[in-house]
Amino acid sequence: MPSTPDRPPPDAPPALRAYADLLLRWNASVNLIGRGEARHLWTRHIADSLQLGRLSELPPRAIDLGSGAGFPGLVLAIAYGIHVDLIEQDQRKAAFLREAVRVTGAPAAVHAIDIAHAVLAPAPLVTARALAPLAKLLEFAERLLTPDGACLFLKGRGVEQEIAEARQSWRMQVQRYPSESDPAGVIMRITGLSRS
Repeated sequence: MPSTPDRPPPDAPPALRAYADLLLRWNASVNLIGRGEARHLWTRHIADSLQLGRLSELPPRAIDLGSGAGFPGLVLAIAYGIHVDLIEQDQRKAAFLREAVRVTGAPAAVHAIDIAHAVLAPAPLVTARALAPLAKLLEFAERLLTPDGACLFLKGRGVEQEIAEARQSWRMQVQRYPSESDPAGVIMRITGLSRS
């Protein structure tokens, strides 16, 4: 028997509620989040994305790598009104993202392409969640990030090992913030990115 999804907070904007409802409907046919994860949609997935907007002032534009179900990029666009370019190679997930942008009116554009082939103007913020090891994320982000920009990556256990491995090829300043939604989670804010 499927579990009942958690409920949105009372102050959740209507567009964010519409996005969550759409995600749950599409998840029945497109694997956007794990079947058992629906019950944690608000308290884990959406909250995980929203916390990025509380770390520091968000710039007017961002690029989200491997957007999947829209975490964190589409959630940030809906909740904070910043323009986000969503890069998602999977055509079915990209179709969901396009429909979610249409339904919510979010200031976002969907790019259904491999990140390595995306041609976009660099942005002052690059985000990603549960996509790849840090060294690979930095490789993706390097050409999509403005020189004075920052990366915000949501990570779990093993983050220190990923940082150590990435430092073999990259110079960067790393700030770590504990996740508000995942006891084992860490938000990494990376600036000053350059190759070693």
